[in-house]
Amino acid sequence: MILTVEDFLHIDLPALMAAVLAAVSCGLLGNFLVLRRQALIGDAISHLVLPGIVVGFLIAGEVLTVAMMAGALGAALVGVLLIEAIRRLGGIESGAAMGVVFTVMFAAGVVLLEQTGSAAVHLDVEHALYGALETTLWLTPTGWESLADPAVWATLPREVTTLAAVTAIVVAAIVLFYKELKIVAFDPDLATSLGFSARTVSAGLVVLVAMAAVAAFDAVGSILVIAMFICPASTARMLTDRLSRQLLLSVLAATLAGIGGYVLAAFGPFWFGGENSLNAAGMIAVVAGALQTLAMLLAPRYGVLPRMFRRWRIRATG
Repeated sequence: MILTVEDFLHIDLPALMAAVLAAVSCGLLGNFLVLRRQALIGDAISHLVLPGIVVGFLIAGEVLTVAMMAGALGAALVGVLLIEAIRRLGGIESGAAMGVVFTVMFAAGVVLLEQTGSAAVHLDVEHALYGALETTLWLTPTGWESLADPAVWATLPREVTTLAAVTAIVVAAIVLFYKELKIVAFDPDLATSLGFSARTVSAGLVVLVAMAAVAAFDAVGSILVIAMFICPASTARMLTDRLSRQLLLSVLAATLAGIGGYVLAAFGPFWFGGENSLNAAGMIAVVAGALQTLAMLLAPRYGVLPRMFRRWRIRATG
């Protein structure tokens, strides 16, 4: 297989940008979910938003980012309220309530997809699960020199521009409210004693998670969204005890997963004599899981193998 510059710019570059932006935006927020032991919230919201996305599309009559974002945020709000209502009225723990609500709402979204004709316009069940990275095309560039023209960048695919905007919002929010997010993640009671509401910060975090999930959902699907909320943050957590360093490491892990997974999916089969590429979102999730596995095994302080070696050395010298 011969890859031309035009092929890369038209097909692979926009997909890579979408994959990395989705991974970074979800991965950054995942740090605070993992530290608060609320990683399943990312999973829940990625399921909760599906019916809202479909309703937003049906109201707008087209794939319109603002309408689908509004519908998804509304669905996320309804889901959170339902979880709280089931937890209080049913007397069951929050994890079980969360599982009930996001399963039912995701199923409702699938039914809406199948019964309303949405599948005919690039919005179907397979798209919801696996995304559409392979169809994220940017046909304007004619060569490397054309990337110096701002008019070319103005024609970026909608998925990429949306993800870029949401990633910028996520980064800005973390920079501006880093202290508040850090304190709430480690000690919500201290946050209250310092004069700001832990509940408000938590609500803001949920809104950011919903925005990132919706923006990523269209391009990469729910499977990759779930993986990116958990794997980069968990990988980084194994490597450091400092939050600032953990955030940077999670960005690195997300970027490596996005680029490595896409390259393996698009070109790996051809390197081994295959005829068809693999699903990009699925392979990115696999690479993210592989990075986390390596961190669990080899992390200097918390890795399984270094801890075994330290115990062996203590016994040998004792």
